[in-house]
Amino acid sequence: MRVLAGKPIYLSQSPSISPPHHQSLTTSISIPGDSMIFSMKDTFFKRIALPFMVVISSAAATVSLSGCSALLDEEPQPCPVGLEIRFVYDYNLERANAFPAQVDCLTLHIYDSEGRYVATRTETTDVLADEDYRMTVDLPEGEYRLLAYGGMECDRASFSHTSLPAEGSLDTEAGVILNPECLEPGSPKGHLHDHFYGSLKTEVRMSPERKAVTVKMMKNTNHFRMVLQHLSYEPIDGRDYDFRIVDDNTLFDHTNNLVDNGTVTYTPWATGSISTGTAETPDGRAINEVKIGYADMSTSRLMTRRSPRLIVTHKATNTEIINIPLNNYLLAFRSDHFSWCGEQEFLDRKSDWQLFFFLSDPLTWYKAYIKVDDWIVRVNEIVE
Repeated sequence: MRVLAGKPIYLSQSPSISPPHHQSLTTSISIPGDSMIFSMKDTFFKRIALPFMVVISSAAATVSLSGCSALLDEEPQPCPVGLEIRFVYDYNLERANAFPAQVDCLTLHIYDSEGRYVATRTETTDVLADEDYRMTVDLPEGEYRLLAYGGMECDRASFSHTSLPAEGSLDTEAGVILNPECLEPGSPKGHLHDHFYGSLKTEVRMSPERKAVTVKMMKNTNHFRMVLQHLSYEPIDGRDYDFRIVDDNTLFDHTNNLVDNGTVTYTPWATGSISTGTAETPDGRAINEVKIGYADMSTSRLMTRRSPRLIVTHKATNTEIINIPLNNYLLAFRSDHFSWCGEQEFLDRKSDWQLFFFLSDPLTWYKAYIKVDDWIVRVNEIVE
């Protein structure tokens, strides 16, 4: 079957009787709905009609390829030129995709091959929780850079753009900064809303369907639970202590690297005391209830080229009982189990930390060992 002017053309071949000693092939062309039937000798069909039909067939194929779905007399329909984008957050120690579970709002900025701003797309609905979620973007042919941020379009966002991208702006001008209210002592905003970053360079070419690409994300926020416990099981209350982390890590450039912006102080968004049950001292004395103190804190990204410090002070006496280089202690727990990742990668992949400090009295940290998560490290093995 062929197509001509929107109507199918049927070619049929049947033997016909000719003068004696000669039998030729008669070709009939019929157009449904019309009363015309063409009969042609095979010579005419081969030399004139058949090439004509091939031209028609080639023209129809050309229209089909360029317009994706159109007959010769129809207006070509545009192909879906652009991208179908998947977002993945598996840059964690489990190496499992946690994007659907942890990213609740999404921002995508698009730049052309010269770094000029093209467009922004956002998503804030629960479709992000679907493993099969894809963002579709129609774009002309060309090369593009995608900058993706998770956690910035939410009501609880802790980070903002240094300036919103607009016509004429460049990708190298993109930046993100921690909101100042997140640093106010005692503020619930100190519990940072998780922030994610991803970047991808890709190209768009004419195709029957959108190009499938994947943007890999990484998390820029850390959450800590600091625990103080007395070696003799005496009760400890975290509200009796000042906890703070000092660092210069509030400003990011377009590559997600930290830019000098001045040292800031992170303080707890929650402190208190919890009971861990009963215990027995080494001399056999029964302890009916063991109370330990805690502080919950959040920080922006930790980088090995920075020098964040954790400082804990006893309020009543203004005695500093802990003052340590935080990165050095955290990296001490990069055991052989995680030898496949480097130091910076370890800090980036791990985002939830539990640090236990044991006190020999309310004013003295027992500097023999500390516990982070399920690992115990001797302090004298850590370089200050």
